[in-house]
Amino acid sequence: MKISDMIEAYIREIIAGEESVEISRNELANKFNCVPSQINYVISTRFIPELGFYVESRRGGGGYIKINRIDLSNSIYLSEIIEKIGQKMSQSIVDVYLNEFVRYNVITKEEAKLIKIAVSDKSLNRVDSNKRDFVRADIFKHLIINLV
Repeated sequence: MKISDMIEAYIREIIAGEESVEISRNELANKFNCVPSQINYVISTRFIPELGFYVESRRGGGGYIKINRIDLSNSIYLSEIIEKIGQKMSQSIVDVYLNEFVRYNVITKEEAKLIKIAVSDKSLNRVDSNKRDFVRADIFKHLIINLV
């Protein structure tokens, strides 16, 4: 398991069942024997608003980070997520979104599996590779909008 995955798992364990948590960037860095920027990387890529988190960062005093949960079941919030996806998506970004949508009961595991198949590189193999991520984003957005 990569250090980023371990840090993410640890933070998710801390925040499980909580509305928000406050953690020290330096304490986490010490716990995982890494630099604080590694903690920043994990938080900035895996605890983003599109996935149901709002992060507040406070400098000084060890660099505390407050992670707040956002209710993904709110349709207004979902429309904001769809808007923020942008014009293109890689398969790995699709996987992140689907995992979070399932985790927060926005869609079912079966629905996530079907979406993953529909937007996979294998399903889009006839689409020019330069356009594939654009087509994937369009299909993904339309499927999510229609499911929710």
